[in-house]
Amino acid sequence: MASSILIVEDEPSIAELISVHLSHEGFLPVRAFQADQALQLMRDVLPDLIVLDWMLPGKSGIQFAKEIRANERTKDIPIIFLTARSEEVDKVTGLNAGGDDYLTKPFSPKELIARIRAILRRMSPQLKEEVLEINGLTLDSTTHRVTFNQSGRLVKVELGPTEFRLLRFFMANTERVHTRGQLLDKVWGDHVFVEERTVDVHIKRLRAVLSPIGCETMIETVRGSGYRLTRNPIPIS
Repeated sequence: MASSILIVEDEPSIAELISVHLSHEGFLPVRAFQADQALQLMRDVLPDLIVLDWMLPGKSGIQFAKEIRANERTKDIPIIFLTARSEEVDKVTGLNAGGDDYLTKPFSPKELIARIRAILRRMSPQLKEEVLEINGLTLDSTTHRVTFNQSGRLVKVELGPTEFRLLRFFMANTERVHTRGQLLDKVWGDHVFVEERTVDVHIKRLRAVLSPIGCETMIETVRGSGYRLTRNPIPIS
């Protein structure tokens, strides 16, 4: 599954340079020329990483980074600052504002891509010994146990192995929209013979198991795109 990289850069030539190199390296580049445009794009689909210029028209990259870190939905997205500001105090400011890395212009596209890969490796969920919790629903990857806190009482949730892996992936990647193909790649792995409609069957089973505890609406269908798990589901009327 190609990682999506949001490039927030107001210089078209630089944005194009980054986009071309990312595409050649197998990434999915998405471009925005100012913070508000980037925010609009992120309302539908969250990127895996943001390459962010400091000097943007309207809202600065520093302001935008602080907003990203203050938002529960976006706070974990890695940010690489890409800017002409090269003083040590500028780097400290960028990192303190929420940047995970800082690269100064002029820059090497190969170095930028190497840093992107390093951060994505570092940010990948370590699921083997991870306990995930969302809205009272807890998944323990070590014990393969799923429970729900129902008014202070823990209710055990019985899941099949595929539904467990599917829920674990969703809970580790909340709010992101995943296509059926991406879910097959991440949940089924190298089982390339599995048809995409199989995903729909297991989504239905997962919702059925979560329904008695009122968590089935957390798994949302995004028409024309795929599925996502959200912390703030829309109630069924």
